[in-house]
Amino acid sequence: MPGPAALRILRAADRTAVPWKNGGGVTREIAAEPEGAGTEDFAWRVSLAEVAADGPFSEFPGVDRTLTLAEGAGMDLTVAGRPRRVDERYAPCDFPGDEPTGCRLLGGPVVNFNVMYRRGRTAADTAVVRGALALAPAPDAVLLIVSLDGPARLGHSGGSVELGPYDAALLEGPTEQCRVRAAGRTAVVALRTITPRH
Repeated sequence: MPGPAALRILRAADRTAVPWKNGGGVTREIAAEPEGAGTEDFAWRVSLAEVAADGPFSEFPGVDRTLTLAEGAGMDLTVAGRPRRVDERYAPCDFPGDEPTGCRLLGGPVVNFNVMYRRGRTAADTAVVRGALALAPAPDAVLLIVSLDGPARLGHSGGSVELGPYDAALLEGPTEQCRVRAAGRTAVVALRTITPRH
């Protein structure tokens, strides 16, 4: 029988705003691997980014991104010269983090749920759910559960915990099962290390 997964609760109130790499906005980091990694050396990083004005996104060489609009009317992006409209809340959008990306806000500031992961080193799958969902992290995976417009309740072998808006739960290692009950939209991100083929 597998042992219980390690569970960490990451409260929104404990996060601090940090300027973007290019200074064009602020971000609040939810979790990263390795913990405390900078913008140049993370394997993966999940954050909430506040965009208050038009302008370019920071470029991250060798990084792929999944962006989910959480608040606001949305954005017109230009990724490597190609237009990309992001105006549907809670719909994850994938794009390369190392392509020049410009942003024009459609109707004022937005908040984006942002998953970044090192290409060829980490795989990431992001879904936004509502309702009840059973989850079982694989032995080599990490699950990050983030309440986007809350509340959500996470039940596990040790009991249950309530997640308010933008609170998160990080599950590492194998577990028999845990269950999410989300009254609002909740992001579930599965992250795993890619084993190089020889």
